[in-house]
Amino acid sequence: MAVADRAQEHSSSVANGGGHCVFSEGTLFEKFSADAGLILVPLLILLVLLAQSRVEYVGGTLPAVASGAGGSMELSDSRYFAFYTRGTQVRVPYDRINLLEYGQKVDRRLLMAVVISPMFLLAKSRKHFLTVGYTDDDGRQQAMVFRVDKNGIRAALVGLEARTGQKVQYQDPEARKAGKG
Repeated sequence: MAVADRAQEHSSSVANGGGHCVFSEGTLFEKFSADAGLILVPLLILLVLLAQSRVEYVGGTLPAVASGAGGSMELSDSRYFAFYTRGTQVRVPYDRINLLEYGQKVDRRLLMAVVISPMFLLAKSRKHFLTVGYTDDDGRQQAMVFRVDKNGIRAALVGLEARTGQKVQYQDPEARKAGKG
């Protein structure tokens, strides 16, 4: 008796109440690929989101980008660091990046404490800043300073260190603690 015939015979006896296992139609590969798709698609979306962070350009030497412009910082390209904002894109080869600096600005919420409740004096607002220094095509030093969301700063720091080979310089011990986790 062939293996396929035995499987069919077993499947019939199980379906007739002769066991507890139930087999469904389709090959193992079809079932696996359908399940893998359900797992892989969200994972790929997550990786793309981690590779791209929403940032605000605070300042620097880019004349084409206004201070306060919102955009996205992308680290998924293996050759270029990219910043995209409305109407402008900046791409810097990773091997030209020579400075990565991270710092925080901590504000007490004084206005809220005066207007709403003194309990806001205990609350702190942290803003996360990333400076990327690089040499341009003419060999001149350039810099971009970004305000990065607290949820994206660690991934950005780790990604930039890995891509550039540069170590992040931390402005103070609190920044080092927040940047390293």
